[in-house]
Amino acid sequence: MRRVSVFGATGSIGENTLDLLARAGDVGVVALTGGRNVARLAELARRHRAEIAVTAHAECGPALRSALAGTGIEAAAGRDALIEAADRPADWVMSAIVGVAGLAPGFRALAQGATLALANKESLVAAGSLLMAEAGRHGATILPVDSEHSAVFQALAGEDMTAVERIIITASGGPFRDWPAERLARATPEEAVRHPNWEMGRRISIDSASMFNKALELIETREFFGVAPETIEVLVHPQSIIHALVGFRDGALMAHLGPADMRHAIGYALNWPERRALPVERLDLARLGALSFEPPDPGRFPALRLAREVMARRGQAGAAFNGAKERALDHFLAGRIGFPAMAGLVEAVLEALAGDAAFGRPPNCLDCVLEMDNRARRLTDDLAARPVFSRA
Repeated sequence: MRRVSVFGATGSIGENTLDLLARAGDVGVVALTGGRNVARLAELARRHRAEIAVTAHAECGPALRSALAGTGIEAAAGRDALIEAADRPADWVMSAIVGVAGLAPGFRALAQGATLALANKESLVAAGSLLMAEAGRHGATILPVDSEHSAVFQALAGEDMTAVERIIITASGGPFRDWPAERLARATPEEAVRHPNWEMGRRISIDSASMFNKALELIETREFFGVAPETIEVLVHPQSIIHALVGFRDGALMAHLGPADMRHAIGYALNWPERRALPVERLDLARLGALSFEPPDPGRFPALRLAREVMARRGQAGAAFNGAKERALDHFLAGRIGFPAMAGLVEAVLEALAGDAAFGRPPNCLDCVLEMDNRARRLTDDLAARPVFSRA
């Protein structure tokens, strides 16, 4: 029986993972973790007979313990409990906690020599070199779960990396792809979460609307596949059918097509190196009729330019970029800044930190990464209150 843990079990990735695990059978669930939705976390823990359920929020601990009383399932709460759950031996671990909060548990899970299915792109953005080195140290395997990076990974199977000329990751363009600039300035969080193709959580949906999600994926591509930044391209593809393409030096392009269903990428990581049947839609190309593509608008989506600047700067720029992005999103959700101001805030933070010695130095420990992340968040809060950004 394969032992598995799911970090971020109550999110869309976590729920889809558990759906596939239930269908697979012969699986023992070690740990399930979640956030404030303790009722759902407890329900999932009971259904899948987990050994332990953990909420990331210490104040939610009593509610979780009450919900699991008499079940024999352990209940725990807080950051230390997440780390302890990651230390429990498991053969396969899904890392689907949103944001930099998922970095430490994923890092610790690698010490088990496990397969880490990585849906937490922030881990590679903030600490890619550390994460990949840790996997190598323990003989662990990291498999990508983002649909784009899973597509690249599959297109590269059996290929020689020296023959790769370009990697193209696609973006839907989100709900604001055709909005005029003056309307974009008035965009609300409720409008930003209405993704045209994917059903995702609130934060990642807004990141998709701003293209910050794709900006993170640019950096993630460089870190995971070890390719030069200039070989990575972004192409707007509104239908979200082609998830990525890999171009080779002989001019060939290998494209990965699939429905807008995260169970494909999750299932590939779950069953790798085999392919097994998955309960996903089979594409009817005749019904689709046509697929369209266009370059991203750099004026509408400045996050992509910022990601390229981060890749050029290296060091701890990724940690600062992600920390500033997460806090800028918090300020937009709270109504303190407008939609376009998120990118402006992140750029101002990067410029303010650029002269700092630590900013340009590669991190040698997780604490260094988290310190840079915290500095970026504090600076974002300070700048967000200034009239140039604030709606007040």
